Amino acid sequence: MILDKIIERTKEDLERRKVDYPFDWLGRSLAYNPFTPRDVKSALASNKKGDIKIIAEVKKASPSKGVIREDFDPILIAKAYEEGGADALSVLTEPHFFKGDLEYLTQIRRYVPTPLLRKDFIVDKYQLLEALVYGADFVLLIAAALSQKELKELLDYTRHLGMEALVEIHDKSDLKKAIFAGADIIGINHRDLKSFEMNMRLSFDLIPLIPNGKIIVAESGIDNKEIIDELSKAGVDAFLIGEHFMRQDDISSELRKLKE
Repeated sequence: MILDKIIERTKEDLERRKVDYPFDWLGRSLAYNPFTPRDVKSALASNKKGDIKIIAEVKKASPSKGVIREDFDPILIAKAYEEGGADALSVLTEPHFFKGDLEYLTQIRRYVPTPLLRKDFIVDKYQLLEALVYGADFVLLIAAALSQKELKELLDYTRHLGMEALVEIHDKSDLKKAIFAGADIIGINHRDLKSFEMNMRLSFDLIPLIPNGKIIVAESGIDNKEIIDELSKAGVDAFLIGEHFMRQDDISSELRKLKE
């Protein structure tokens, strides 16, 4: 299973980083940290005006598709998203399978005021501290990659640091974990982690089971206004879109079109 391979590689990298930059050293650096986490919930929650909320993704590659965008410049892409009206940006920081980099967060934070999601495979509090130091406002926690206890501990520590988390689910079992952990932002990923096949009905199946008051984010397979309208009516608050934008010549224009 690709998720297991990614987690294994992530843990190997993590051990090396902990030697180079120990947890205590990273924590002390927060005294000089210029980045204060911004209000993510307000940015993503649906409103009475019916605005389409979009988390636009800065993404070079994926395990299933390989390199998606050859002319990849994270700062230019982020600025194009800002011009198009993105409500938040998702920044891939996993280096091996998604060709991401932690430095992208800091680079983008300097030039773009939009809230930033660190999208990675987070399994340790150290990565949460990194996210804050590098400029993230919220982080991705994947329920399928964590035990119920681990998910709650990581979510609690995320909030202790002043950030929020997008807790990603793929089925009813994941949803139970997310609810137990106290997740306020729940992402429904339509892509199966084992087969990479898409199930665009997943949001419709799981949304009725989600308690009121949660911010619901639909992820993967969203590439047209019709899907967005259908999912909005079903109760989705925001949409995480990456590959579709990465394949566009005019990113800003396509983003504005989906938000109309």
